[in-house]
Amino acid sequence: MNVNKNPKKGIMNRLIHDLKKNWLLWIMFFPVILYYVIFCYTPMYGIVLAFKKYKMKLGIMGSPWVGLDNFERFFRAYNFWDLIGNTLGISVYSIVVGFPAAIIFALMLNYLRLGKLKKTVQMVSYAPHFISTVVICGLLSIILDTNTGMLNKLLNVIGLESISFLAEPSMFKTIYVLSEVWQSMGWSSIIYISALAGVDYQMHEAAIIDGASKLQRIRHIDLPSIKSTIVMLFILKLGNLMSVGFEKVYLLQNELNFSASDIISTYTYRVGLEQSKFEYSTAVGLFNNVINVIILVSANMISRKVADESLW
Repeated sequence: MNVNKNPKKGIMNRLIHDLKKNWLLWIMFFPVILYYVIFCYTPMYGIVLAFKKYKMKLGIMGSPWVGLDNFERFFRAYNFWDLIGNTLGISVYSIVVGFPAAIIFALMLNYLRLGKLKKTVQMVSYAPHFISTVVICGLLSIILDTNTGMLNKLLNVIGLESISFLAEPSMFKTIYVLSEVWQSMGWSSIIYISALAGVDYQMHEAAIIDGASKLQRIRHIDLPSIKSTIVMLFILKLGNLMSVGFEKVYLLQNELNFSASDIISTYTYRVGLEQSKFEYSTAVGLFNNVINVIILVSANMISRKVADESLW
């Protein structure tokens, strides 16, 4: 019996064989590989900036090494806990409201039997995903305007005073999350709809014969069938817990709601590009990504032990 004593040689032989057999697929895949190499992996050498005192004349590698000074500076910043609180507040709020919303919407669509109506609802719910963030923020500014906004006009009609929605720090998180749910709920539900399509309808027929209601069928058939999908997406969602969308927050941000809208990504942009503190902003961004990785790995371990489901 021939035993391959060199695993690396065996892997290389399989790779070469696969390249010869599926060369057309590899050619099609090559632009994707090139994209990630150029735009994701090549720039990673810049992470070293987080541990240096950057001087443009000396370049990244020639700048003096300062160790963890940039991280300590961020931890001692007067607004450190405000940034953490705002980032986590918006992110957790988005998960609590947005994550189940996509599941509920997918379940509702799954039980909608009118074909044309179902397609219309799907099209209308998917459309906001393709609208530019700039346009979404422009619409929100118009709708929520204190003097001419549609929402304030409705409040005036029923005898209530106008509210400066975008000027109230307490309302910023709700405005951000609800607009995010409206924009992404339909698109996020696609994967759940696909998973529900694979559920054996004979199980539903048996449940209907036994007198089960739709809610009982959802609880005992649909949800257990898509549990793996839900767990996987939830773990991935937790992996981005510290990463709140920069564009929408920045565009909706103003001096009046700044105390509630200043998050890590806007702070990184401000100190990195506006103040040219490249090494400091790199340290802040690296800290943010490390926390995300720790949360992702922890969530995966807990899920594997508790629910017997995991990404790896």
